[in-house]
Amino acid sequence: MGFIGWIVLGLIAGAIAKAIKPGDQGGGWIATLVLGVVGALVGGWIGSAVFGVDISGFFNISTWLLAIGGALIVLVIWGFLTRKKA
Repeated sequence: MGFIGWIVLGLIAGAIAKAIKPGDQGGGWIATLVLGVVGALVGGWIGSAVFGVDISGFFNISTWLLAIGGALIVLVIWGFLTRKKA
């Protein structure tokens, strides 16, 4: 998968992760893009290291599930790092 494919996958995975996780995460489409690309990389790394899954195809369901799962993980970690203390 090429560079543009990773960006498109990251943008869509980040948007889906923001839709799945309730609450106000803030950020615009650039934050969603960064979240999704980092999440796709994290999900791909976890998938290949733990499950032995190949993430080379753009249209593979495993690639999408790992990217969305990774984006959710990154979103939760980002929420813990940026939450305001009352």
